[in-house]
Amino acid sequence: MALDTPTRERIETLLGQHDVVLFMKGTRQQPMCGFSAAAINTLNDVIPSYHTVNVLEDPEIREGIKEFGQWPTIPQLYVKGELVGGSDIIRQMYTSGELHTLFGQAAPDRTPPEITITEKAAEAIRGGMANAQGMALHLEIGPDHSAGFQLAPAGDHDIVTVASGIEVHFDPGSAARANGIVIDWVSTVQGEGLSLKFPGAAEITSIGVQELKAKLDAGDVVLVDTRPAHNRAMVEPIAGARILENEGYEALGQLPKDTPIAFICNVGVSSRAAAERFAAHGFTQVFNVEGGMDAWMREIGG
Repeated sequence: MALDTPTRERIETLLGQHDVVLFMKGTRQQPMCGFSAAAINTLNDVIPSYHTVNVLEDPEIREGIKEFGQWPTIPQLYVKGELVGGSDIIRQMYTSGELHTLFGQAAPDRTPPEITITEKAAEAIRGGMANAQGMALHLEIGPDHSAGFQLAPAGDHDIVTVASGIEVHFDPGSAARANGIVIDWVSTVQGEGLSLKFPGAAEITSIGVQELKAKLDAGDVVLVDTRPAHNRAMVEPIAGARILENEGYEALGQLPKDTPIAFICNVGVSSRAAAERFAAHGFTQVFNVEGGMDAWMREIGG
């Protein structure tokens, strides 16, 4: 479709008003797609402020920006009116140091982090990589301590460290945040997976739904529901629960660090990941609800 004049003028005005503009899905506080989240995490590591445009709220801009720069996907980063590229290019420039240079920042520290991988975690990783020839294990840790593993080809500018015979690849920001972490393998009746503990982070306490109810009745805990909207539509949140998807990590992170805070999901697995992020941010009383909403409905009811 051809780009109409009013939409072109709106885009040109935005680019003229702001040196750095990211056209994305969602907002800086709550990105609504993985690619936009990756772009936000990368930019947050390099510059303190930039302008974002939520294309989900503006269909004309959403389609128009694709025509404007002849770039078919979202997000798109513009610097001083010039298109830099999408999420992959932003990421590549970040790992190579080009993004720092573009914004006049010092080159990133490329010191490999010292990490610990427990034997149980190392065994699980080896099993998972058994049929992944030509792939490397990457660990990304965002500025908000969100963490994710993925198998992908090694990059020319990866920062690489080895622990328990496992080679782990990092970008510069993730490498700095990874220093001192312990990677373990957590198994519960609800599921199992890799777990990260950051230096100085409080231990996460597992509680059952009966104990949770007692704490809620006494007003002794803030409950955070980490489930996505479609799960909450099927089973309504517990009365008084704060909704992570609605409030976002940044807003909830403003609570006093000694606030007792419990996390609940469907069965107790994804809520643990959220609990780990808050523990990494200095919260000292962090609980994960074992069995999640499934156990709540069985034992407590609606």
